[in-house]
Amino acid sequence: MSTLRQFFTVLLLSFSLLGLAACSVTSGQKSPGEFVDDSLITTQVKAAFVRDSEIRAFEINVETYKGVVQLSGFVSSSSSASRAVAIARQVNGVKAVRNDMQIR
Repeated sequence: MSTLRQFFTVLLLSFSLLGLAACSVTSGQKSPGEFVDDSLITTQVKAAFVRDSEIRAFEINVETYKGVVQLSGFVSSSSSASRAVAIARQVNGVKAVRNDMQIR
């Protein structure tokens, strides 16, 4: 009975360590907290675009990675692109803004 108990103890410990290893963050990946922060930033930037009458919010794609916001898509003028960048920079938590928008 003692051997069987040791076997199950080792088995349980092995599964526990495997579970911890699966949940760990490796280099280059976001932690769960960073994922939530980035999602919140993306949502706030999109909401700010919707509130602005000069920006066509649904033409601009917003992605955030570790606080860096990337704007892509098509805009009607360079002033619209500049305005979108300025609005994104004003959102709390934004570290930088990459402008990959194109003018059509």
